[in-house]
Amino acid sequence: MPIKYELIKKDKYSNARCGIIHTDHGDIPTPIFMPVGTKATVKTMSVEELKEIDAKIILGNTYHLYLRPGMDIMKKAGGLHKFMNWNGPILTDSGGFQVFSLSDTRDISEKGVVFRSHIDGSKHLFTPEKSIEIQNDIHSDIMMSFDECIPYPADYKYVENSVERTIRWAKRGLDYHKKNSHKDQSLFGIIQGGMFEDLRKRSVEETCAMDFDGYSLGGLSVGEPKEEMIRLLKYTTPLLPEDKPRYNMGVGSPDYLFESFEAGIDMADCVLPTRIARNGTAITSEGRLVVRNAKYKEDFTPLDHDCDCYTCRNYSRAYLRHLVNVNEILGARLLTYHNLYFLLKLCENIRKAIMEDRFLEFKKEFYKKYGYES
Repeated sequence: MPIKYELIKKDKYSNARCGIIHTDHGDIPTPIFMPVGTKATVKTMSVEELKEIDAKIILGNTYHLYLRPGMDIMKKAGGLHKFMNWNGPILTDSGGFQVFSLSDTRDISEKGVVFRSHIDGSKHLFTPEKSIEIQNDIHSDIMMSFDECIPYPADYKYVENSVERTIRWAKRGLDYHKKNSHKDQSLFGIIQGGMFEDLRKRSVEETCAMDFDGYSLGGLSVGEPKEEMIRLLKYTTPLLPEDKPRYNMGVGSPDYLFESFEAGIDMADCVLPTRIARNGTAITSEGRLVVRNAKYKEDFTPLDHDCDCYTCRNYSRAYLRHLVNVNEILGARLLTYHNLYFLLKLCENIRKAIMEDRFLEFKKEFYKKYGYES
């Protein structure tokens, strides 16, 4: 059966909430951070390691998997779960963000988007129906509707036309989904509207009227000031149905996770923890730590004294600095392991704080130690 959301507890003093998303591949406690596995792998991590850090759900990317290895391979493999040997839930994006961000030349029409591959320049067409067809072949548990990713900044008229088109595309994708998807697949609608509250509200009303299995906030964390993101987040999230999961797309720093969950978001994802790990940066309880810096050359303490992950239990900052500075792959692996573990453990502690009605207190304590202003 498709996913089902179960609300467990609402925090007394904020909009934060705990729940469970039930899927055929396992239950997902929320709020949750989802590691990104763009090309059928979370970069540098094995499936066994993802299980060790207790990842509940991972992401796959429609655009990249469509181009490589291609849907013929995906279908012959029996879907992404079997292809990558992951037996937990998988969420796929629609490919829309990559179509708009990676292709220098693209033509948007009512039919869809014609774009050129960033790999070889070949021409392709993504329509709302094609996006769902690809996600069917990937056989993800949770699929995303195909939407237009609105740039920042954008003027009101452009955003209004884009929102209206995205709503029409959502209806087409949903119709295709109802007729063609596997029975265990769910489809989320995506809310757009740029930085305009009235357009966000219109997007919510018309998208929710279609009764999707869940709802995603698109077009946030795309370069706008943090204050704008929080404003739109706090305005839009409470408008969404309480009995469906809510997903803020593309956020992964601790502060953006806290702000999202405080607004009532259940799910979030981002490449940030894996990307900065490959650049030699760790997320710790006292802020970001750039381990490649010279001051750690003779620092034989763990990355984070408060962390009990495999990396922190076994390796020093000095050793990690050495690995990063001589470009050894193990450095990226160990830092990625730590960063993902850190965020998943943070989500676990946030869930506990919500259950005890002390989310805001926990946020304040975390921000003070991390160095954020609350």
